[in-house]
Amino acid sequence: MSSVRVLVGTKKGAFILAADGARKKWSVSGPFFAGWEVYHVKGSPVDPSRIYASQTSGWFGQIVQRSDDGGQTWHTPGSRPEELESTDGMPKGESNKFVYDTSAKTGEPLTTHQWYDGTQHPWEFKRVWHFEPSLSDPDTVYAGVEDAALFRTTDGGRTWHEIAGLRGADGAKWQPGAGGMCLHTILLDPTDPKRIFIAISAAGAFRTDDGGRSWKPINRGLKSDYIPDPDAEIGHCVHRIAMHPSRPNVLFMQKHWDIMRSDDAGENWREISGNLPSDFGFPIEVHAHEPDTIYVVPITSDSLHYPPEGKLRVYRNRTGGEDPNAWEGLTKGLPQENCYVNVLRDAMAVDSLEPGGVYFGTTGGQVYASPDGGDTWAPIVRDLPSVLSVEVQTLR
Repeated sequence: MSSVRVLVGTKKGAFILAADGARKKWSVSGPFFAGWEVYHVKGSPVDPSRIYASQTSGWFGQIVQRSDDGGQTWHTPGSRPEELESTDGMPKGESNKFVYDTSAKTGEPLTTHQWYDGTQHPWEFKRVWHFEPSLSDPDTVYAGVEDAALFRTTDGGRTWHEIAGLRGADGAKWQPGAGGMCLHTILLDPTDPKRIFIAISAAGAFRTDDGGRSWKPINRGLKSDYIPDPDAEIGHCVHRIAMHPSRPNVLFMQKHWDIMRSDDAGENWREISGNLPSDFGFPIEVHAHEPDTIYVVPITSDSLHYPPEGKLRVYRNRTGGEDPNAWEGLTKGLPQENCYVNVLRDAMAVDSLEPGGVYFGTTGGQVYASPDGGDTWAPIVRDLPSVLSVEVQTLR
């Protein structure tokens, strides 16, 4: 029988929520890494027992954690006795090593970037914001970090090497958003292993068609009044991009204001915000079985990070934005008064069961689930620490 596992990263640890295919009764495990910020937890799509977690602390830095048994036990890759002896030339016991590319081919990595006021700021490695496991190999994972850079491991998280071509796409012009200069979104094209989409706050969206050697900005059609050139190729604050695996050329974007759609792999974008009460928000998701069904969670504004009118509503559009006025507010089971939580960019996910489920977590520590595509909602758990990420593993 099918089941589902919801992986939750919070400001004070990680949690795993599990249920059978009916998704009515849930078990809660955790906290794992209690007291640590866990920015992201994500499982491998090819090995349901493999999960990666980004554990970070202002005092102790960044640690990658891995589970090989569905989250029951965890270890730092490279720390187990059988992993201590080198087989690839790395020193004995090396683990969690992030290596910037300094090869002659790519040149030295950038050491500074320039803000709009002309001042230079050092490039730092602060934390991992997002993991994206390979669609074919559980030991291969991409990591988006702050300050914005893209890394890849092929040894299950023991060592990470920068895909340095990305920062050749005018990296010196990238700017930090309010939450930092983070690479927070990685989309792998299931039809073309050489094509990857990423998004950076606040630089924009980028695409590679050659496995990461070269990248191009894909921001034509975006307009941002808060930057010196509203139509600039670089500098837009993209909060999140999403796609359905059956249509990798169709992308949806939640921007710092505006919901957008592209039908040509990001070459051109058009606005589909339509009748939303606010077009500011962070997450955007696509239904697992319906490529034209998309979900967003509007918040009031860039300065008021809570739902309009204090009413928590998920909005669904079943036309893929072709009718931008077809957004419908989904409220059944969600608080409709005095609700002042936020839903962050990585805190919404869908499962692939039938009917398709939708999940999101809030900064107030609630995780909500809808087993019917958003028609009805119920809290799986309340009073967790502030939720940073929500991901789902569908287990067959």
